[in-house]
Amino acid sequence: MPELPDITVYIERLEAYIRGQPLEKLRIHSPFVLRSVSPPVADIEGQRIKRIGRLGKRIVFEFENRLQLVIHLMIAGRLRWKKKGTTIPARNGLAGFDFPDGTLILTEASTKKRASIYILSGPEELKAHDRGGLEVMKASTAAFKNAILAENHTLKRTLTDPRILSAIGNAYSDEILFSAKMSPFKLSHSLSDSEIAHLHQHVVSVLERFTNTIRQEVGNNFPDKVTAFREDMFVHGRHRKPCKVCGSTIQRVNYAESEMNYCATCQNAGKLLADRSLSRLLKKDWPRTVEELEQRRGLRPPKK
Repeated sequence: MPELPDITVYIERLEAYIRGQPLEKLRIHSPFVLRSVSPPVADIEGQRIKRIGRLGKRIVFEFENRLQLVIHLMIAGRLRWKKKGTTIPARNGLAGFDFPDGTLILTEASTKKRASIYILSGPEELKAHDRGGLEVMKASTAAFKNAILAENHTLKRTLTDPRILSAIGNAYSDEILFSAKMSPFKLSHSLSDSEIAHLHQHVVSVLERFTNTIRQEVGNNFPDKVTAFREDMFVHGRHRKPCKVCGSTIQRVNYAESEMNYCATCQNAGKLLADRSLSRLLKKDWPRTVEELEQRRGLRPPKK
């Protein structure tokens, strides 16, 4: 799922490409992508884009007549900038936004159509799409502390809950916790004030680092290759690969429809975090440390 760094660069490039231009035509290819009924599409066609902003992980177009269009990319939604009038792809295309200088195509590489478009009549309707999470890049450490201590959850859940923190998802939460050298299963209420300040610092620094990297990669072009798996990541998407810092094997915990990647050595004193499905299966045979796990895989000789 595109997260804060990716969406920030999307918005910056959209500002450069279409701000001030009229939306000449909105072509809806998938009947499921447009989730609102009123105002109708015709009310935004011909209207100029006054501003492009972000609401959590949602991209918001504000038109000169004060109507707003909200795009939620969800997990597999992506934006592509093409020549004006480009045909919407039959297989994964959802919609096309025609502007004088080109066409913005919304695609979704998934059979589960979760990406959405809403046309809203103003700020009051927009508030209904706000999950309320703290905008951490603008927040003080005190505000960060208040947000993450409002409920007692694991740090992984705390970072990814949009009601607590805005626009951080699975990929960058893995990277933040690795950078902070904190266990994903550590509870927010167990953090000291110094640990909270430490975590806040790494949230900001990791998000800034990836935003700047993506910005430099894209340059004056449009970000056509937004991905949750990047070569410069330390743990996310690197299951069973060696940690770039200590050399230990990167571990993974599966949950729901997602996964969590971490380095047991760097983040949890060498102790494995329990994968619920495997723990239930193996019970007492579940290895407790990286060394035990690698011995079972034949990667290390047993200790004498």
